[in-house]
Amino acid sequence: MFDKGILLIISGPSGAGKGTVVNELMKDDRFCLSVSVTTRRPRPGEKEGSSYYFRTEAEFKKLIEQGELLEYALFCGNFYGTPIKFVEEKLAEGKNVILEIEVQGAIQVKERYPDAVLIFLTPDSISALEDRLRGRGTENDDVIAMRLRRAREEVKLIQKYDYIVLNDLVRNATSQINKIVDTEKYAAERNTDFPKKFLNGGVD
Repeated sequence: MFDKGILLIISGPSGAGKGTVVNELMKDDRFCLSVSVTTRRPRPGEKEGSSYYFRTEAEFKKLIEQGELLEYALFCGNFYGTPIKFVEEKLAEGKNVILEIEVQGAIQVKERYPDAVLIFLTPDSISALEDRLRGRGTENDDVIAMRLRRAREEVKLIQKYDYIVLNDLVRNATSQINKIVDTEKYAAERNTDFPKKFLNGGVD
């Protein structure tokens, strides 16, 4: 019934487990992931084109100038952005496109695409978040402190999101997001062509 895909934005504090949840969602072929461009250096195991498109700051700024990014933001000293062409093509094909982006970028996208669905993924407390950050073992105390400060700022903007999902267990968070997508798919405002289909032979 609903032909066009849903633009699904998942964001939240660093350490919330966004990547793990997105990887689980991607096991369902209804979803596809928009790979972001970043000036951040690759972490161990990250691959060009599947984790991120890694670019220099000069290359990133050129993408901005050429209008090739749906959104972009500076986060903890690095630029992140979303290539626009891929997103629009996949939505037209009926795929639910996931953007795993930070809060600034999410708000930018919502302004441009009001029907985008914004999900804030988070543990249940700042202390749980700190435990996760330290458990990763990839960042020093100064970087962890910066990420926690940023998390306190991000949570103040949570009312700009459509849904909050607590990531206590990955399977629970994934199940909740699937329920959100199923609900949104059948929203009347997303199916404005239903009356025409109803009157002209029925709905697929």
